Amino acid sequence: MNSCFGSYRSPKTIALVGKYHSLEIAESLRRLAEYLHVRGVTVFIERETAEHIGKQVDLARWVTCGFNDIGAHADLAIVLGGDGTMLNAARRLARYRVPLVGVNQGRLGFMTDIARDDMLTCMDDLLDGRFTPENRMLLAAEVIRDGKEIASNLALNDVVVDKGAIGRMIEFELFIDGEFIFNLRSDGLIVSTPTGSTAYSMSAGGPILHPTLTGIALVPLCPHALSNRPIIVNDSADIELRIAQADDPRVHFDGQVTLDLAKHDCVRLRRSEYAICFLHPPGYSYFSMLRQKLQWSERPKGP
Repeated sequence: MNSCFGSYRSPKTIALVGKYHSLEIAESLRRLAEYLHVRGVTVFIERETAEHIGKQVDLARWVTCGFNDIGAHADLAIVLGGDGTMLNAARRLARYRVPLVGVNQGRLGFMTDIARDDMLTCMDDLLDGRFTPENRMLLAAEVIRDGKEIASNLALNDVVVDKGAIGRMIEFELFIDGEFIFNLRSDGLIVSTPTGSTAYSMSAGGPILHPTLTGIALVPLCPHALSNRPIIVNDSADIELRIAQADDPRVHFDGQVTLDLAKHDCVRLRRSEYAICFLHPPGYSYFSMLRQKLQWSERPKGP
C-alpha cells in the first residue's frame, strides 16, 4: 500500500478539479487559481473541468491537462465539488499517489472538509504544510465471465451488486478466502470500505466504520431472510460473489460506473494495492464532522 508523499508540505504544482455545470464552482475555481498563482504555485486545471467551466469563466491563462499528467506532475490536487467529484478524482489519481484536498460545494460533503467561504483562508495552512495527511483504503474489483476477466475498476466508497431494473430479487453465492459463506436472495449486496460506510451502506443499515480502520463491510440490501445481517471482514480477505439467478444484474463502482452482469458471472473483490491520501485542515475531527453532517445532538451543557 502506498502512503502519503511529503511533497504536499511545500507544493510547487497544484491541480484543480471541479464539478461541472456550476457557476458557483466556476467562480470559486477561478479565484482559487489566481490566489495560488500569486503565492507562486504552478496551477493545472483538469481538462474536462476546464472544458465545462471555461464556458462560464475565463481560464485561458491556466494550463489544462488530463488526470494522467496531473498524476505525473502535480504535488497535490484540490477538488471543488461534493463527494461525487471527490470519488471520481480519487479513483483516477490513486495509482499516482497524489494527495487530495476537498472544498465542499455540494450537499453533505463527508470527504470535502473545507467550506467554500473558508477556501482561501485555508490555503495558507495548506501551503505552509499544516494540513494533516490520512490514508484511505480502496477496493479493487474484477468481473469474471467464462473464466476470463471482462472488466476491472477501483472503488473508494463501495462496490454494489444488485438486481438492476427488474423487480425480482437477485440470488448469489458469497465466498470469502475460497470458503462458502451463504446463498443470498436480496435486492443486492454492498461491499463497503470504511470511507463508504457513511454512504449507501449506512442507508442500508450498515455500521459506521472509522476511516482509519481497514475492515470491509458486507451489507445485504433487503435480504429475503432477516437473519442475513451486515458483517465486517478483515481487509486481507478475498471476496467473491457468484451470480446464481438474476434477470438484470449489475455491478456499480462508487455509484458512478455501472456494468451489466450475466448469470454465472463472478465479481471478485480485495483491498487495492493503492490508497488515497486525504489532507485535512487544522482542527479537523472525524467525529465532529459526523455530528454536523448527521445532525447528531451536541454535548449537553452544564448547569
